[in-house]
Amino acid sequence: MSENKQVSPNINVTPLIDVLLVLLIIFMVISPLKPSAFRANIPNEPTEGGEPNPHTLVVSVNSDFSLEINNQKDFGTVDAPQNLISKLSQTFHEREESSAFRPGTNEIEKTVFIKAPRQMKYGEIAKIVDAVKQSGAAPIGLQIDNLE
Repeated sequence: MSENKQVSPNINVTPLIDVLLVLLIIFMVISPLKPSAFRANIPNEPTEGGEPNPHTLVVSVNSDFSLEINNQKDFGTVDAPQNLISKLSQTFHEREESSAFRPGTNEIEKTVFIKAPRQMKYGEIAKIVDAVKQSGAAPIGLQIDNLE
């Protein structure tokens, strides 16, 4: 008796389901580790009679695209900020030599705020941010209108 039976193939899905469950558990564990918020430091309201930090640097962009540092003029323009970069670099170097630390830390104070008119284009402000970064400033803040 010779029977010609063919064996039909079947797929055993039990190991595939095990792999799928392990991957699902891995992704469930990893997903909460993603950052879900942007951390921003917001300054406190100024107190009456409070003196501003003497190490505060504010780069102002005027409507004619000229640049100022703490109301001192002649630091170039938006398209040619070399004077601004050299002055900020020099200031940071002097602070390193005199050990001007950020309050509560052992880091040199290199915070710079950029103040510009609201109607100025984003690209112009980005050029100033790049110039301030080149000088070694960190962190860099943007100051809104009507904030002294």
